[in-house]
Amino acid sequence: MANIDAPFGLRPIKRRNGASYHVAPTPYHIPSSYGTALFIGDPVIKSGTSNTAEVTAPGVGKFAPGMLPGIVKATAGDGNALTGVIVGFAAMPNDLTKIYNPASTERVAFVADDPDLIFQIQADGAIAAAQVGLNANLIFTNSGSTTTGLSGVELDTSSDVPDTDASNQLTILRVADMEGRNELGSNWTVVEVRINQHTEALGAIGI
Repeated sequence: MANIDAPFGLRPIKRRNGASYHVAPTPYHIPSSYGTALFIGDPVIKSGTSNTAEVTAPGVGKFAPGMLPGIVKATAGDGNALTGVIVGFAAMPNDLTKIYNPASTERVAFVADDPDLIFQIQADGAIAAAQVGLNANLIFTNSGSTTTGLSGVELDTSSDVPDTDASNQLTILRVADMEGRNELGSNWTVVEVRINQHTEALGAIGI
């Protein structure tokens, strides 16, 4: 069966040591001044600030000023580090249907920010056997879905071909095991990756 074009951003699946992904994600702050919608699977980076007033997250609790680092959507391309990937949001009491975060909406986002995590991501083209083990960047051709709440971010094989460039954002580990859905060499291959440029790795420079 041919691969299907159904981007979902980055999806954590396990840790690098093979352990299952069952760790609690870290809460971060999206201020109302941030004018970009965010989706599950979006890669994000710390903005260099934090909440300046108390924030209440329904079902989670209250966060005093400074407890929630701010985040913005990461930038695709060489050398642009990632803090992690959004895996969920605190509920919005006035609209429980919002499984994504609309632009200019204050909210608590939950981010998988462990630098040892492995993710799945769909490529925007085909992955060849010889490209497994290379580095690659993200590409933001597609918008996130307000219906599914999922990101449209993909791994770039078209405008910036996977290479041995250490400044690239991701490292391709293998083609994901998805029987009947994921054919090597066909467009929209889903691969397993780790984040190569990570703000939470030991020795990383602060934002």
